[in-house]
Amino acid sequence: MRIISTYTGAGGLDIGFHHVKAEVLNACELDKHACDTYTANFPNVPLFRGKVIDALDSGFFSVDADVLVGGPPCQGFSVAGKMDPADPRSLEIFTFLKVLQKTKPQAFVMENVKALATLSKWEFIRERILAQASKAGYEVEMHILNSEHYGVPQRRERVFFIGFSTRNGKSSAQAALAAFNRKLILQRATPKPIKSIVRNLGPAGSQGNSRVCNAKVNFTPRPIMRRSPYAGMLFNGAGRPVNPDGVCPTLPASMGGNKTPIVDEGQIFEGEDSFVESYHSDLMSGEAPRSGQAPSCLRRLTIDECIAVQTFPADYEFCGSTSSIFKQIGNAVAAKMAKAVAVSIKDGLATLSSEQKTAARN
Repeated sequence: MRIISTYTGAGGLDIGFHHVKAEVLNACELDKHACDTYTANFPNVPLFRGKVIDALDSGFFSVDADVLVGGPPCQGFSVAGKMDPADPRSLEIFTFLKVLQKTKPQAFVMENVKALATLSKWEFIRERILAQASKAGYEVEMHILNSEHYGVPQRRERVFFIGFSTRNGKSSAQAALAAFNRKLILQRATPKPIKSIVRNLGPAGSQGNSRVCNAKVNFTPRPIMRRSPYAGMLFNGAGRPVNPDGVCPTLPASMGGNKTPIVDEGQIFEGEDSFVESYHSDLMSGEAPRSGQAPSCLRRLTIDECIAVQTFPADYEFCGSTSSIFKQIGNAVAAKMAKAVAVSIKDGLATLSSEQKTAARN
């Protein structure tokens, strides 16, 4: 399986396809540090450092590929952003479709935020995507996938537009999509709890877990209460405490400061009672909120823990400043979810090939 990788970022999607022994023919990324990260881990893949439209116009994508993959910028569609229809980054989805029309692979995978698939605000965008992909010669389905269902210790929902070529008839492409769906169901797996990841790496600042987040954890003077201690807002910033027996919420690209999730080292390493649950219980019973800095047992997730949460290989090399690395991790497709998609695409392509051979004989 030969792929063209667009909007490559740190390479999360490509890692998934690497697991099924796909050959990345070329890749394209604009962010300098993400480019450095990608080259450090995929040194033999030709990389266009710049805009996808410039790579397309230069002929960089003039290769014979089986699959086109990419995650165009999502900020314009995300509920965490301004959701501005005029955001120029939103137009990159249609640049991806231009690459699709030009390269004409057997299949494509386009990833973006869940909001693009669910909000009525973006219905006209969805319709335009499906119409342009159909016009380019593809049968397309839209899948909302949660990485937690594929062995990733993180609740991270994303939309995947999956398409197979109709060059040998619509029925062949529909059969390929059916094969994709059957295989995708079989890829489901239960993730390890967060405490397993933290224990494996060691305390923050130790040799195997040295790249810490220095943002302090302070009590917020106006807590936002929810039934769960791990929801609402008990501390400063949008980085909520993580249940060590569960999984992380979505890791955002804005991590590195007080938007970075929080863990309780005393609970994880020493078996102490959960400070978060105890404090939440006190507040629920009517006690006044505390002020100042929270106990030292509470701290933000480290870079290495976030890498593990996104299921990147342990030896994956990230380049750039601390803030840039957090951003690259938060922007990436979780590697194990990418693998589930890649394995399922492979089955879809096998079915498509079989259908094409049958059509040729007839």
